[in-house]
Amino acid sequence: MVRGRVRNSRGFTLIELLVVIAIIAVLISLLLPAVQSAREAARRSQCVNNLKQLALAMHNYHDVNEALPLGRTLQAGTYRPFSQFARILGQMEQKNVYDTLNFAFGSFDLQNVTASATTVMSFLCPSDVNTQIPLGLVAPGYASAGINYRANEGTSVAMWYGEEDTANVNNGKVANPNGLFFSSQRIRLADVIDGTSNTAAFAEHTMGDFNNAIVTDSSDTFRPGTYPNTSEEAYQLCRTFDITNLSFQGYSNVGAPWTYGYHSTTSYWHSGPPNSRSCMYPPSRIATTTNSRHPGGVNVALADGSVRFVKNTVNPVTWRALGTRNGGEVISADAY
Repeated sequence: MVRGRVRNSRGFTLIELLVVIAIIAVLISLLLPAVQSAREAARRSQCVNNLKQLALAMHNYHDVNEALPLGRTLQAGTYRPFSQFARILGQMEQKNVYDTLNFAFGSFDLQNVTASATTVMSFLCPSDVNTQIPLGLVAPGYASAGINYRANEGTSVAMWYGEEDTANVNNGKVANPNGLFFSSQRIRLADVIDGTSNTAAFAEHTMGDFNNAIVTDSSDTFRPGTYPNTSEEAYQLCRTFDITNLSFQGYSNVGAPWTYGYHSTTSYWHSGPPNSRSCMYPPSRIATTTNSRHPGGVNVALADGSVRFVKNTVNPVTWRALGTRNGGEVISADAY
């Protein structure tokens, strides 16, 4: 009689199990960066699309009004000027939001809290982590919607005297306005003699964390004590001071509401390269830069409607040349 063999089933040994777990861990460690990179690429692509929408809306506004929107606009006797982003809403398929704005009052007076609290997705970069704006920033009990994009005011250092209003004629003025958007002049595309493909229109800026007790180097606006006269002085002073010094504590309430045409909300300068610090220089000057959560640089919409990714390592001279509309600089496409 032939007897069948009895097979002994055995499970994994501890060593084999550990080997399998180690292999899985290695695979995850290899795949996770690729997944994260793919997600960031998708977010960056959406950010590019947002900037293209802004540039297109700018051109459509120009076609209708024969000029670009002012960086800050005020009615006599009002405070808190309107941003250029508020002005171009009608060209962004956001007419329903635009119709809620009352330009006879300040940009986030009670008459405009509905608009100021309305989130416009085209104003938000999906890579930014600061999306929750505290209640009460606009008015008690009201939320405030932020923005991740800024308009180019040029290379100069702006004059700043606290709250901007029509009673102080110097508020928001720029000593040598050479960008595309500011309060003192209406610029036409014909005035961009450097060429629209060589002049920046919009760029990114992260929203603040709205907590002045926490120093955040990437998004705060700092206050070094020295007073600069040129964009180069502003850049050097801002990048070299000690941010752990509490007397230079950062200002974190930046990027909201999007209706507000102000230096810490909707404007930037080409004084320092991408992802360098922004600084106020009391008592009366300010230079905010552009920054992003994208590794290595920022997306910039040029005046011709194209969008370029500009690296942090761009030559400051080239970066400033992109910030001027009439500087006469010669810029090659591979310079940035």
